Amino acid sequence: MTDLSAVLQLLKRERDKLDRAIAALSGVAGNSGRRGTRNLSAAARARIAAAQRARWAKFKAGKKGR
Repeated sequence: MTDLSAVLQLLKRERDKLDRAIAALSGVAGNSGRRGTRNLSAAARARIAAAQRARWAKFKAGKKGR
């Protein structure tokens, strides 16, 4: 039975190390992620959509010549 209790103690120590590592990494990852949603105005969305349509038109025009 002493072997079993020694293994149990070892596993508990390893679990504590893992818990500390997870907590440290969670703190780092939590700060570098997204900070919130971006609120774009209707005009900004329209400009972005127009630019994307222009990119697609240019791309499609290049494919027709092949």
